[in-house]
Amino acid sequence: MQQARNLAIELGVPVDSLRLLIRDRDAKYTESFDAVFAADDIEVMPTAPRTPRMNAPCERVIGTLRREVLDHLLIWNETHARQIPDAYAQTTTVIAHTKPGHSSLPSPTSTPSP
Repeated sequence: MQQARNLAIELGVPVDSLRLLIRDRDAKYTESFDAVFAADDIEVMPTAPRTPRMNAPCERVIGTLRREVLDHLLIWNETHARQIPDAYAQTTTVIAHTKPGHSSLPSPTSTPSP
């Protein structure tokens, strides 16, 4: 149980702002560990059994953010740090929709249908 309390303190965010905890199925996470979060209305979701590569998609996103965004910026404070991923997501969405083949707009060479 102390591990769970330490984790909540280390996060430095109000516990009531957390809604979900995703954890692996390691034996060190006991029912009492989950109970600490359940008491604060945080849903504890263990990963699927026998899936060692389940973290790969998250690691790719985090790696991309670090390489493409955070390595090139000086972050002033927590508010600034929270705004950066949103701005990056909006920028990449706009870029993805303007690439050929990804736009819902007709191409300049297409003819209008009657």
